[in-house]
Amino acid sequence: MSETENSPAAPLEIIAMSLRRERDRAGLTLTELARRAGIAKSTLSQLESGTGNPSVETLWALGVALGVPFSRLVDPPTPRVRVVRAGQVPIVRSEQSTYAAALLSSGQPGTRRDLYVLELEPGGVRHADPHIPGSVEHVIVTAGKLRVGPEENPVELDVGDYISFSGDVPHRYEALAPTTKAVLVMEHV
Repeated sequence: MSETENSPAAPLEIIAMSLRRERDRAGLTLTELARRAGIAKSTLSQLESGTGNPSVETLWALGVALGVPFSRLVDPPTPRVRVVRAGQVPIVRSEQSTYAAALLSSGQPGTRRDLYVLELEPGGVRHADPHIPGSVEHVIVTAGKLRVGPEENPVELDVGDYISFSGDVPHRYEALAPTTKAVLVMEHV
């Protein structure tokens, strides 16, 4: 969290405010957004009231349905100077694999990128649905070993290796070594 913020909002409050804002901006009802995202209306209602517990998959589906990057749903407004201390960033975990993402910085209006730190453990594969059209993912492995990329052609990466691929097609993240970590830059059009 920022040292310049007095009382940062809790992650669920940020998600609730962001979902309401983006749904209103898109002119969608709860029912229509839930249908487009493939989630229950009651789940969306809980998220918008700040009482739900969303998974990475649910938030990505909502972002795609709203036509906005994932980061616009989970990142609070950014002050001019922002310091992010290790361990203070909310982590969103996958319900399908040992994948966890912490958003460090989102692209402001007019910019085209979000920055994440990923933590993965062997034993599960994060199968990601396509993101908004034109998305590109850039990944650098900082610890461990990772198999990542489009579902039909993933690549094994070691520490220091870099890959970029289209994020608007089905893709995967799979740790091949314990305590695998990576930096992900999500680029949007």
